[in-house]
Amino acid sequence: MTPNDLASVLSTALKFKQQARAGTLQPSLKGKSLAMIFSKRSTRTRVAAETAMALLGGHALFLTSADIQMGTNESVRDTAAVLSGMVDGIFARVDAHRDLMALRTHASIPVINGLSDDYHPTQALADLLTMYEAVVADDILGAGAQLPDDWTVPDTRFDPTKLHGRKVAWVGDGNNVCHSLVLACAKVGLNATIAAPRGYTPKPSIVAEAARMPVVTHSPIDAVRGADFVFTDCWVSMGQEAEAAARRKAFKGFKVTRDLIHAAGPKAHWRFLHCLPRKNDEVDDAVFYGRESVVFREAHNRKWTIMAVLHHALGVGSWQG
Repeated sequence: MTPNDLASVLSTALKFKQQARAGTLQPSLKGKSLAMIFSKRSTRTRVAAETAMALLGGHALFLTSADIQMGTNESVRDTAAVLSGMVDGIFARVDAHRDLMALRTHASIPVINGLSDDYHPTQALADLLTMYEAVVADDILGAGAQLPDDWTVPDTRFDPTKLHGRKVAWVGDGNNVCHSLVLACAKVGLNATIAAPRGYTPKPSIVAEAARMPVVTHSPIDAVRGADFVFTDCWVSMGQEAEAAARRKAFKGFKVTRDLIHAAGPKAHWRFLHCLPRKNDEVDDAVFYGRESVVFREAHNRKWTIMAVLHHALGVGSWQG
């Protein structure tokens, strides 16, 4: 996705959000169907994608490994070929990124990454939208103002220059969510600093894709100092349960707490973001539920950004890919 594609999708998300509030949303995906292949459990991604299709007049089919043959009695290649003749798009949440690439290679319809072990792009879109709303709200409502749940950005044209030069701090595991956030930040001129323990930094091959290279450090204080936005994620993700003890030991000192914030000194009106689900390991209640937290707005924005992706990817909007 190019920076222009990104701006187009986020502008559409802002427009959909405003139209939904006004009751003027149009069913642009009427008659369209989406196969949702989920190898992993999900709350936000599943609910966001299903409601997105419904609000746009389309139909989503939720398919787990218990529902379809893919990966057991049927190859990914054959599954992609079959679905290509039955639905208009595939939204896949998989374990291995290679499975997603195989679907993309063999499908003749759009394949959207709902999550893989290397990337979580729809989360990054929601992150960008949330940061953008916070910056615009600071201008309109006053710096550090609380964002009412029903507040929307008046101008639905996404302007990346509003984010240029601001600092994003990531504290914790350099995982798939971190990868996609770094790549997204680079496309809109945000400066990313990642604080991760040794052995848990982002993959160099993926970070190298970013147009603006992030700063990688092992110091949470250095990362958070002067930050406009502070991110973290759980230390033990699905499938990593056997590593839980080792991970908690490695991430000692990387918990986002009020003490860390006071020691580091982010910008005066900083915001806290988290992709969820949240555990008690990586962030304390004072930060997670604090005035600076926009985590639930961020979660709600999953719906609007996925709506925009579906609108464009299924051939209705100006972006294809």
